[in-house]
Amino acid sequence: MTVLRVMASRHSAFYSPLLGAIAGGFLQEEGFEPTYTPLPPGQAVAQLLVAGEIDVAQSAVSSSWAPLEKGEQPPTVHFAQINARDGFLIASRTPDPAFTWTKLLSRGFMFVHGGQPQAMLAYAMHKQGVDMAGVTGVNAGSTENMLAEWRQGRGDYFHEQGPYPQQLVHEQVGHIVASVGEVIGPVAFSSLSATPAWLRTPEAVRFMRAYRKAREWVQTAPAAEIARAEQPLFPTTDLSALTQTIAYYQQLGCWHPPLAIPRDTYEAALDVFLHAKLITTRHPYEQVVVAPPGA
Repeated sequence: MTVLRVMASRHSAFYSPLLGAIAGGFLQEEGFEPTYTPLPPGQAVAQLLVAGEIDVAQSAVSSSWAPLEKGEQPPTVHFAQINARDGFLIASRTPDPAFTWTKLLSRGFMFVHGGQPQAMLAYAMHKQGVDMAGVTGVNAGSTENMLAEWRQGRGDYFHEQGPYPQQLVHEQVGHIVASVGEVIGPVAFSSLSATPAWLRTPEAVRFMRAYRKAREWVQTAPAAEIARAEQPLFPTTDLSALTQTIAYYQQLGCWHPPLAIPRDTYEAALDVFLHAKLITTRHPYEQVVVAPPGA
């Protein structure tokens, strides 16, 4: 068996195509012994990939734009799509069938601060005619801290990826009222990243065979089947909440083909980051994205 070190920038059922490659046994069928860890605080997946501490990671094309802004070539590339939508949801402390995005301006909004999550949220609010500058933001830090503070009564709206809003619904302390992904539409949200050197290895081709099967599985298998396989990765999440999360992401279409990262969704991500003023120019697709190995 070949050890394969996999890392995710965030731990979420939103990344089920990658998690499913492990939980569904697809990597093992290709002769891998996979290890999986979320990104430690204060580190970056690109640095860990270059250092040879991990082999493949969940990342985002936007992570390559910071070095390009400095005139540097990114040390890693993005070779396959994980999600073609934003996966963040907004929960309210009380039921609100008449929710409008302007209500986010009136109360405390606990949202994921910084980087792509905040940029996408601001863009969705902009598309709804709301300026995020008017939000009373609640910054609770990590997902674990956000959940803890929400359960203690802090904040009126909560912004996170599944299965965390769904778990709050299960605990009857939250009610999902909006989806960032439904507002923004197709966008290159998350992708698989590696070094160019690793992508030239036979292991990369084997990985891609397994990932292709896993992504088809999470698109087409019953959500309950996928949730049962992934449950060990989410020990504090109720199985019903995890099932509902996967069913929602299947319905949202974030795992639909193609496997390669489309140019149009890459351009949509550039629109988001230009709006957030996190980049100053439209960085070329060819400097960031490559074809999947073995394609």
